Amino acid sequence: MLITLLILVLVLVVTVYFYMRQPQFGKAPEGARLERIKQSPNYKDGQFQNRHHTPSLTEGFGYTGVLWNFIFGKDKRSRPVDSLPSVKSDLLHLSPEENIVVWMGHSSYFIQADGRRFLVDPVLSGSASPLPGGTKAFKGADIYTVDDLPAIDYLLLSHDHYDHMDYTTLRKLRNKVGSVVCGLGVGSHLEYWGYDPATIIEKDWDETATLTDGFAAHVLTARHFSGRTLSRNNTLWVSFLLETPHRKIFIGGDSGYDTHFAEIGKRFGEIDLAILENGQYNAAWRYIHMFPEEVWTAARELNAKRLLPVHSGKFVLGNHAWDEPLSRLATAAANHPDGVQLCTPMIGEKLLLDSATQACSTWWKNVK
Repeated sequence: MLITLLILVLVLVVTVYFYMRQPQFGKAPEGARLERIKQSPNYKDGQFQNRHHTPSLTEGFGYTGVLWNFIFGKDKRSRPVDSLPSVKSDLLHLSPEENIVVWMGHSSYFIQADGRRFLVDPVLSGSASPLPGGTKAFKGADIYTVDDLPAIDYLLLSHDHYDHMDYTTLRKLRNKVGSVVCGLGVGSHLEYWGYDPATIIEKDWDETATLTDGFAAHVLTARHFSGRTLSRNNTLWVSFLLETPHRKIFIGGDSGYDTHFAEIGKRFGEIDLAILENGQYNAAWRYIHMFPEEVWTAARELNAKRLLPVHSGKFVLGNHAWDEPLSRLATAAANHPDGVQLCTPMIGEKLLLDSATQACSTWWKNVK
């Protein structure tokens, strides 16, 4: 019996080892890229570190209980029964004068601003998992594919988790992307997947990628973690302040609440639009994802005129009801209406960057 058990364990270990050598798992930084990482003040003891103490789990929670609750404790409404409403805007034939953001569900969105096109954290394959059949998109939430996208001037990647950095999508995108801006180490995955190293701009926190005339991507702090295999924090997670000739857009990436929002607000002054992750939260991992009320506080501390919440509406990665993030955020906004406009477009609907009065519906209230 013992020998049989040992053989089964050995077979499992070998199977996992070879399975995780498939390309979707990416490639860890090495060589000159790794040496550069080691010079970062944010890299200590063989890993990138958050600015403040950030345990993987909140005090009082254990991995066994969290795993059990994740498998068996999901809200009965974690997935919508209905197909989500959407508006499939034609991105291939946009007027160059249009200044818009188009949310594609979860944390993927397209930005056209001042004549340049940006794409953020695209996951357009219908899945946010490296495993076959895992983490499938909601009905109606996966209306865009790579074929629906025009040429992209700049691809911005906040970190290397599967729900933000999708192998299938990025492979298909290679010939449409001019340049990529990402955190230190993330370029290792992209090179492995066939991207030209000359097109990859990797930056540390508080460094700036100077883009075309009048455009810059300030690479800033986030409070999260990284990793596509069993190794964690070997690449850097980031947020961005995208500066164009006529506007400033904050791209939050995944982040728990911390002091960096107020610090960024003081550094950059008034921000035209903050795009913040709102969803997939849990008391057990409150240091690495914000609750909706914290999202609203962060938008206010960023001095944002408008807030676009993302990180919901497509995948089940938390235990809450699928529409709870938007409902709770709308309540927080109503209770503290301090000059920030909450913008909640449907998937695919154009959010007009030049309009301060565009109305957004509470579309989720009509979905079961």
